[in-house]
Amino acid sequence: MAGPISDTSPCTGAEGANERQAASWHALSLETQLWIEVSLLVALGLVMIFSASSIMALKRFSDPAHYMKRHFMYMLVGMAVMVLMSRFNYRRSLDLMGVLLITTLFSLLLVLIPGVGVELNGARRWFTLGTFLLQPAEFAKVLWIVYLCASLVKKQDRIKSLRISFWPHMLLCGLIGLLLLKQPDFGTTFMIGCLTVIMLAAGGVPLRSLLICAPFAGFGFYKYVYLVPYRWERVTAFSNPWTDPLDSGYQLIQAWIAVGSGGFFGKGLGAGQQKMFYLPESFTDFILAVIGEELGFVGILAVCVIFFFLFQTGLRISRNAPDLLGVLLALGLTMLLSLQALLNMGVVLGLVPTKGMPLPFISYGGSAFTANCIAVGMLMNIARNSGTRRIE
Repeated sequence: MAGPISDTSPCTGAEGANERQAASWHALSLETQLWIEVSLLVALGLVMIFSASSIMALKRFSDPAHYMKRHFMYMLVGMAVMVLMSRFNYRRSLDLMGVLLITTLFSLLLVLIPGVGVELNGARRWFTLGTFLLQPAEFAKVLWIVYLCASLVKKQDRIKSLRISFWPHMLLCGLIGLLLLKQPDFGTTFMIGCLTVIMLAAGGVPLRSLLICAPFAGFGFYKYVYLVPYRWERVTAFSNPWTDPLDSGYQLIQAWIAVGSGGFFGKGLGAGQQKMFYLPESFTDFILAVIGEELGFVGILAVCVIFFFLFQTGLRISRNAPDLLGVLLALGLTMLLSLQALLNMGVVLGLVPTKGMPLPFISYGGSAFTANCIAVGMLMNIARNSGTRRIE
């Protein structure tokens, strides 16, 4: 006689398919998940850079694929660096702390020297490397995180002492910030300041001591934003860009036109119009606006989903890390990639004031791309050293 149908029978239909897909995804190693997520962003970036830059490249170089070809070279170098870093034991950073700090400070100082650093549009942020420009500030973000995490691990037995755990790190952060502001590069300064506070809190520095940062942040905002006309114009333009639609509010308005005209499914790949000399930085900092115009809300949502999965994977790598250094490094590098993406999206959509911040793995640029590949390579190495233990 047949028994009753079990209530625990496997799900069928759409619900069962979704559960099987989720199970298949989580069955992959964290390193493999990271590879897939980054590869999707890189592939989308290459396609969108060609679409967004072809008109400009045709005008400047008589070759619509000029910027795409250069970015493809950056991609090859960056992915090779990512593979190398995935095989470099992250624990060695404990022995390289001094080298990392000196390299960071020296590169940021060297770029300020006339004749050594390259000045473009009133900013001195680059070195020339053959026909390419190298921006040390992009690498400084990664190097500072690695140094800070290694330093916090070494000082764990005295982490409650402000003299040991708080003030030395804040002074070094301030020094790096001053060098960046001399370039000037307020966006990277802001990013390093935020990451420093996050990592000090994660490393065990008493939260009440971090309140000391508030007056310093307020003074920095007053001196380097409020008292600097062009930066304060960005803040006022962010609140109402239509007050100056031809100057300080121009870029944001053009980005809104691009995103708004794309609708739900977009105009189609290559069919965008704002990239035709209306939207500045269309294939660098504002490439998300081109994605919104050509691929629509669906395209922007896809980018957000991939970055969310990247953020989630990074946090899982941090949770699974075999030691405190791995936990802090994975957290810091994940926050670096995620905050950059979040700020870039916020700028393009008018949620935060305009600042130069590329969209990781999608915006055109060799230094930012390579630095982000170093970060992902280290995340992969931490995941690989975590063995098979995983916390879902």
